[in-house]
Amino acid sequence: MNLDDARKRIETAVTQYGQHAAPAIDLVMAEVRSDLGARAFNELVDDFDLELLYNIAPMESDHSTS
Repeated sequence: MNLDDARKRIETAVTQYGQHAAPAIDLVMAEVRSDLGARAFNELVDDFDLELLYNIAPMESDHSTS
């Protein structure tokens, strides 16, 4: 998956399900996290205001500090 595909899938979920889109968005975000990492995940959270609208919080960094 790439970022453009993820954006389209999130937009489709929001259009189809409105305030009940969280489960569909969670599936997309799990794929984004797996394929693209925390930076892409967090970018989508910010772009779509997912934390406020769907309680999907940004991730910690991909890199550990230890």
